Amino acid sequence: MSDETERATWKRTDYAGALRPADEGRDVVLCGWVQKTRDMGHLVFVDIRDREGLAQVVFQSDKPELMEEAKKLRNESVVGVRGRVRRRSAVNPEMPTGDVEVAALGLRVFAVSKLPPFQITDPPQASEELRFKYRYLDLRRPKMQRQIRLRHDAALAVRNYMSRNGFLEIETPILANPTPEGARDYLVPSRVYKGRFYALPQSPQQFKQTLMISGFDRYFQIVRCFRDEDLRADRQPEFTQIDIEMSFIDREEFFGLNEGLMEAIFALSGQKISRPFPRLSYAEAMEKYGTDKPDLRVPLEMKDLTAVGRDIASDLIRGALGAGAELKGLLIPGAANYSRSQLDKLNDKAKSLGAKGLFWIKKQDGWKSSLKLAEPDFLKLWASLGGDDGDLALFVADKKAAALKVLGEIRRTWPMDEAAKKKMLKFAWVTDFPLFEWSEEERRHVSMHHPFTSPVDEDVPLLETEPAAVRAKAYDLILNGVEVGGGSIRIHDMDLQRRIFKALGLSDKETEEKFGYFLEALSFGAPPHGGIAFGFDRLVMILAGEESIREVIPFPKTTSALDLMTNSPSEVDERQLTELGLKLK
Repeated sequence: MSDETERATWKRTDYAGALRPADEGRDVVLCGWVQKTRDMGHLVFVDIRDREGLAQVVFQSDKPELMEEAKKLRNESVVGVRGRVRRRSAVNPEMPTGDVEVAALGLRVFAVSKLPPFQITDPPQASEELRFKYRYLDLRRPKMQRQIRLRHDAALAVRNYMSRNGFLEIETPILANPTPEGARDYLVPSRVYKGRFYALPQSPQQFKQTLMISGFDRYFQIVRCFRDEDLRADRQPEFTQIDIEMSFIDREEFFGLNEGLMEAIFALSGQKISRPFPRLSYAEAMEKYGTDKPDLRVPLEMKDLTAVGRDIASDLIRGALGAGAELKGLLIPGAANYSRSQLDKLNDKAKSLGAKGLFWIKKQDGWKSSLKLAEPDFLKLWASLGGDDGDLALFVADKKAAALKVLGEIRRTWPMDEAAKKKMLKFAWVTDFPLFEWSEEERRHVSMHHPFTSPVDEDVPLLETEPAAVRAKAYDLILNGVEVGGGSIRIHDMDLQRRIFKALGLSDKETEEKFGYFLEALSFGAPPHGGIAFGFDRLVMILAGEESIREVIPFPKTTSALDLMTNSPSEVDERQLTELGLKLK
């Protein structure tokens, strides 16, 4: 038999996991990995696994040589099986293919596997470090196969939706200029221009704005980005984002377009999305929820009781307010049964988060509180929060930032029905962020988002005199307490862009070196425009019901930014350094 004939004989006709009762009587060729063998003496059962799932193959005693070959199969070996689909005598309802099996007529072993370091099964039978070292084995697990497919489906849904809405997918450069703002760049030395460096993009920000100036008024890209940030539990040094930019933009129209995109993505899991999404200003989000990433699945809101607190006859409250503190309250319905020890733990938590502590009131057969108050004062505080019998109220009288942080964290982590919580999708737009924030490390104002974000029109006169008071035309999309996207209306006026760079402390020379071409581009007529970038990995994580983005990325880094499979980052040969004009210190 020629090689070509041999290849044709073992050409796959069907995926193992796709077989169904309608295939009964068909001759098929399956190609995949041996999941498990079961030797019953007169029969040998072999589960064949491919990207679509499992199928049971039966080797029978009427073909003794074939059955003996099957007995020798090792798990994770790569095989081809020819056979006929038939109904199973014992249906397995746990398998999508559990109504049928394949009666083997031929077997070919393409590759024999040595003993794997862990079982290829769900849930995983190995530590995350071991899984990442042998990621190619971990990816064979059915769950990982489903999640990488889901990632593909989500990307396809994005492309189809954006194309239907008139957007063009345009690639932007990976090698670009370093940026003086934001997270640290990954630098790439130039061999040709020694002593000069490219940077891997943290975002295609300047390029997508340049595309707006170029007349491509609706751009998107599913793009790889890089940030050399300090280690965080669920961040990756390289990540994927859905990048969108649009000219002649109306913010509400743009919000609606992006809400439709979320609807298209989450339709993949059959989840319904309620539109339009709620809108919250940054100030409102901080006051109500103590965070600019509120989890709206938690039905609790904080209230400012500072004015009420001034009328309360308590040395503790009046002393704190007199020293510049604010009084914040959080009502938790039905939580009056919280024990004293549980409430003491909340007080300890408040202290660990930087506050002096908290006090509580509950109405359960009369007033109970950690603070001695007169009946009228209890009534004032209780009425201000709208409390009822059986409720619990928590209060913090401290500096505003500390009070918001404590009650916001208690609110975020308050126990809920986890099963019900996981089924919810609670989106919200958070708008009107501060344009600048103070950096203690740099001793200057830096951009809260990036330096191309437009200030709110009425705040422009404050740029030089009160930069901390300037609001930005910026917005984040929040889902279940996670920031899944962030964007803004951009600056399209060259003079205003120069003022922003100056407010950030950039010299004229540095401005020209880093942004000269972009400022010149603005001088040739830039349309009003804005955009957003969504964290694609985070969206797929939520879509898949996972807690970590590492579970939906094919080849992730560890939390310490290591690739355990390829052992990167790695040392570089001295010859390569010499070619680049570099020397290690």
